[in-house]
Amino acid sequence: MDTGIEKPEFWESAFSEKKEMWGFEPAKSAILTRDFFIEKTMKNILIPGIGYGRNAQIFIDTGMSVTGIEISSTAIDMARKHYGNSMTIFHGSVTDMPFDTCKYDGIFCYALIHLLNDGERKKLILDCYNQLTDGGYMVFTVISKEASTYGQGKFISKDRYEIFEGVNMFFYDRESITAEFSKAGLFEITEVTENYPFFLIKCKRSQ
Repeated sequence: MDTGIEKPEFWESAFSEKKEMWGFEPAKSAILTRDFFIEKTMKNILIPGIGYGRNAQIFIDTGMSVTGIEISSTAIDMARKHYGNSMTIFHGSVTDMPFDTCKYDGIFCYALIHLLNDGERKKLILDCYNQLTDGGYMVFTVISKEASTYGQGKFISKDRYEIFEGVNMFFYDRESITAEFSKAGLFEITEVTENYPFFLIKCKRSQ
């Protein structure tokens, strides 16, 4: 069965064993998105897959209100330890969105959607779009087929591989980004290099 990685036990184990596995420096994509949200005067931000908050605090530091969704209670405890109660975090899987009836000016989803299967990816895009205010923006960071891990591991389906046990990853190119995001206000695709080559995808909800 082609399932995604939104499994509590996987992330509980990962965060319990590896703790703050990505450190505390925000990802380059988070910095670029923060600057973009400042430019667009965004005030109310949703971060699906917020983890222990390393990509959230830089939004809060500029006066934005941040709400997160996180499947791992261990990661939520870590976020509380490091950042206090500066952000609201819902405990659950992004595949179960929405968790509230709020509309958000901006949504930032970092390195998450490519871990989901086809149906889950479509649902996440739609769920995020539906929680945007009119004129709001959502930004996704996804792994590129230019990554050295593309084509490695067990073949699952087109452009999707089991990289290691329990981790199925979908690798994007501009064509697949357009196919998945075109109905969700897609207006810009840029490349950004972090630990892997990524695409930064920007969408806007029509007013």
